[in-house]
Amino acid sequence: EIHDFKSCGAAVRRILESDGRFDATYNEDDISVFENGGLDPYDVLVFFYTLGELATSRKNGLLEWVASGKGFVGVHSAADSFRDCPEYRAMLGGHFATHPRYRDYQVTVSDPDHPITKDLVEVEPPEFFVKDEMYVTSYDERNSVLARALWKDGTVPVAWVKPWGQGRVFWLALGHDAAACGHEMFARLLVRGTIWAATPPQEK
Repeated sequence: EIHDFKSCGAAVRRILESDGRFDATYNEDDISVFENGGLDPYDVLVFFYTLGELATSRKNGLLEWVASGKGFVGVHSAADSFRDCPEYRAMLGGHFATHPRYRDYQVTVSDPDHPITKDLVEVEPPEFFVKDEMYVTSYDERNSVLARALWKDGTVPVAWVKPWGQGRVFWLALGHDAAACGHEMFARLLVRGTIWAATPPQEK
């Protein structure tokens, strides 16, 4: 397995349920829920997945559901899912390109005014360290990048938001494995991002 989705999924579920504001349904490795209105009861989908293929009916079901005004939260390898589906990549806002070795690296908040990152940390400039697998992505420059990390001669996004129709998309690069999902900042960003994505635009 490329990613330990079972342990990461359990960590994500534990974080959201312990927050107390979510009524979470856990689905392990069954994307048939994307079609035939399977997502209709929900406000937001938190997605940790790697590779895979997306049949047309499932692709349309997912993308139309988000565009109707729902939320999509992509965690880490969501950017390395459905490589043969350009529509999914467009919805997410980018896709995996490469990664350096698993290591400690610094994350800097680049948009301190967004609800997801406002007052995220109590230091100035707003930055923190994680031990994780840094994802280097090819991404849409129209995305609103909330946090970045240094990479070679520039930076790479660690978190971004973007619209998809009437829906809201949040992608978080952190969370390669259970240990990374145990980082306080992973939990804080996941909860804030999920709340933001699940909130209709007029209520923000």
